[in-house]
Amino acid sequence: MQIGVSARQQGNRWHQQVFQRCLITQAAVIKPAQSANPPRAAGSVNLSTKLLGAKSVLDRFHHSGSFKCLFPRTTTPHLEAVLLNTAGGVTGGDRFRFSGKAAEGTTLTLTTQACERVYKAQPEEIGQITNHLTVQSGARVNWLPQETILFNDSALERRLKIDLAPEAELLMIEPMVFGRAAMGERLSKIRLSDRIEIHRQKGPVFLDAIQFSGDLNAHLSKPHIANGAGAMALIVFASKAVEAHLGPVRDMLPDTAGATLIQNELLIVRALAENSFALRRTLMPVLRQLNKGTLPRCWML
Repeated sequence: MQIGVSARQQGNRWHQQVFQRCLITQAAVIKPAQSANPPRAAGSVNLSTKLLGAKSVLDRFHHSGSFKCLFPRTTTPHLEAVLLNTAGGVTGGDRFRFSGKAAEGTTLTLTTQACERVYKAQPEEIGQITNHLTVQSGARVNWLPQETILFNDSALERRLKIDLAPEAELLMIEPMVFGRAAMGERLSKIRLSDRIEIHRQKGPVFLDAIQFSGDLNAHLSKPHIANGAGAMALIVFASKAVEAHLGPVRDMLPDTAGATLIQNELLIVRALAENSFALRRTLMPVLRQLNKGTLPRCWML
């Protein structure tokens, strides 16, 4: 018994010595929260089409990160793809990239599941969205994303490049909403760089660019700029059939929108509206006119 007690006492003394050596003798150094890099969203989607009989189907497809793609069932022989940002929006430091290719004779319609929201960014950061479309001869792409909504203090750099082959058709829209009007939000400080390039046979046929930094509401309130509009959109329709659509499209437009042919096969529509609801009322009949009476289901929800 004495041997057992002695062994137990020695064991206890050893544990006490180890515990004393392990005692914390100084406060740990913890970096302030602002020095940590917050998580950033990134993602890419790449897809291409091919013909299967008379139907446009998926050929190649890859997606990664916070950028996904859904393929709803349709009753048409065309392929429809719905782009989805699972991060819930875009903020400074985010990076999203899309690349789509419509093979000869196919029709690809691209839209978004919901409006894209561009949130507040840190002063040294900017969110980036890069899109590239390739439309081969005899193919058609309908680029029909829903509205991009800019929040105050947001920072966005967006690029859209479209390469059209001879005999290729394109219907594209880029709608943009300036803040949440229902919440009384004012865009007193934003950074925006937006560029759209359309090339045919490797030569430029259309270029539209916006570069702005500062108080956007004050800029848009000027009578000869936007007269206080809260939303705008650009529509480009490239097709041999554009002349037949010019008259009907003009008849649909309110006084705050206009349509023109800048080339024999290029129809341009620009629209301003008080808010996103008024903008949709202008856009939806025009898009139906230019897209054979149909719209992606996401636009109807």
